[in-house]
Amino acid sequence: MARQEPGRYRSLFISDVHLGSRGAQAELLLDFLKHNEADTWYLVGDIVDGWRLKKGWFWPQAHNDVVQKLLRKVRKGARMVYIPGNHDEFARDYLGHSFGGVEMVDRIVHVTADGRRLLVIHGDQYDVIVRHARWLAFLGDWAYESALLFNAHFNRLRRALGFGYWSLSAWAKLKVKNAVNFIGDFEETLAAEADKAGVDGIVCGHIHHAAIRRIGAIDYLNCGDFVESCTALAEHSDGTFEILRWQSALVEAPDAAAQAVAA
Repeated sequence: MARQEPGRYRSLFISDVHLGSRGAQAELLLDFLKHNEADTWYLVGDIVDGWRLKKGWFWPQAHNDVVQKLLRKVRKGARMVYIPGNHDEFARDYLGHSFGGVEMVDRIVHVTADGRRLLVIHGDQYDVIVRHARWLAFLGDWAYESALLFNAHFNRLRRALGFGYWSLSAWAKLKVKNAVNFIGDFEETLAAEADKAGVDGIVCGHIHHAAIRRIGAIDYLNCGDFVESCTALAEHSDGTFEILRWQSALVEAPDAAAQAVAA
């Protein structure tokens, strides 16, 4: 897939970057940050992977470069809001503080150019497994990583045969009944939370499945992830949204996703 054309946006939302993991697409994210600008940036959780860092320190220069690039955007006048997720839950100890101009909040309401109010939240708070069975969440993390390792070997063969990149995890999310049910339940739950909060929509991450859809009277928007699918949400100057897909590197070098992590 060809890389999305660069642009200037009113706001950009990215989530599930997982810096500190070997699956993080830091070089591709740096390319995205280099070619895209926004008045407001929302980092919608799991930007840093504390789960992986607890197991062993992994922080190459490219991961540090991502942090520096984000801070440089703040210095140039962009607003940046960080909403921690479950993999970077350590940052929730600093809610209400600002570091290098980056605002740390648990959730925030974003007002679009056309006046809609969107609740921005990572979404793990509404994942029953993460909240009540953390050992299952860690098991799922391991299983997802193992599946992507298999996927990397499989894609080496596909590339040798002249075929494009194929995502096992994306296929599973769309074809495996339990995965489809989980995504559907998650989306419905988040839409209900937005309705309860009295807003017009919700922006989240967590499940690594980018989407823009209408659920009842609620606009549901999910950033996806920047590990395998490499997606972001962009708001244009008129308040319309689109999913940006910045994943050419996954076609050119699919092995980079081998160590990717689960939601």
